Amino acid sequence: MTSALLAWLAASPAHAGDNWFFLPEQASTFAADVDALFNFINVLNLVFFIAMMGAVLFFVVAYRQRGGKHHPTSPNKGNHKLELAWSVGPGLLLLVMFYQGFHIYMDMRVPPADAMEVRVQGQKWSWNYEFDVERDGKTYTIAENDALVIPVNTPMQLIMTSVDVLHSYYVPAFRVKQDVVPNRYTTIWFEAIKEGEFQVYCTEYCGTDHSRMLSTARVVSAEDYEIYIQGKLDDELKKGDMQPWERGMTNFNGKFGCVACHSVEGVKGVGPALDGKFGTEEELDDGSTVTIDDNYFRESIMRPAAKIVAGYPPSMPPFEGRVSDDEMADLLAYIKHIAE
Repeated sequence: MTSALLAWLAASPAHAGDNWFFLPEQASTFAADVDALFNFINVLNLVFFIAMMGAVLFFVVAYRQRGGKHHPTSPNKGNHKLELAWSVGPGLLLLVMFYQGFHIYMDMRVPPADAMEVRVQGQKWSWNYEFDVERDGKTYTIAENDALVIPVNTPMQLIMTSVDVLHSYYVPAFRVKQDVVPNRYTTIWFEAIKEGEFQVYCTEYCGTDHSRMLSTARVVSAEDYEIYIQGKLDDELKKGDMQPWERGMTNFNGKFGCVACHSVEGVKGVGPALDGKFGTEEELDDGSTVTIDDNYFRESIMRPAAKIVAGYPPSMPPFEGRVSDDEMADLLAYIKHIAE
């Protein structure tokens, strides 16, 4: 009976988009199973709640004090059959929930062997994506900061880590959520079954702009995905023809996600605005001043806690070991360019 109820719930209006209990739309292969179990547990809760509250109300009315006198109840002799029923019955229901939950959990934790891999990096306060593409015997690494672009009906495995504090990667429409932890890797996988854009959240409080640590999972057709990949490859090939400051701007806005905290339009953010800053004096939190030159700029990226700008929290993670000398030179060229 319970298996039939689970099957009915899996094929319920929630599967068609008219979701029970205000659930988001189902956009992955195991979303329907997750919702079926969720609905099953909630229906059971509702049935037992009504039964117990109904019994309470019945006893309140049936055995209320009448005529100002206490009426003795019948002696309590016990009923082993009743006790066995209310112990075994809910116990069996718990086993059904455990079995179905464990089955779904294993499906969600074991990715297919042919799943495409994407490396995800969380940092205050943005999500950065990297994946490898092979073309003509060469491997290109594509960096993306705007959105996770994936083909529909294709298993995807996300290999995630954090560069600063604890984050949590959550896509409600896919029914996947996983903590993203510094100094270790965690993984999730999913297979999107609908094209469209789906919201990505950070669900672990990580500081001032936690609520703005948003991203998008953009699911496209196989044809559109190939167009997207080709465009990214063209951009990678064009980098050789870019000016250093243009490459620096690309990495500032994309790969390193600097734009999440630092404005280049004079607007104060989590970190100080950077336009027009190069060559000027900056006041530090200890009351001293420093000239923003090449060495200060490099130190502020590699070891940002060494010198904290007055009025700003020491929230920037260190980029030591993550930025190559060439990338540092390009970033410095960009900072000098926007100071002109």
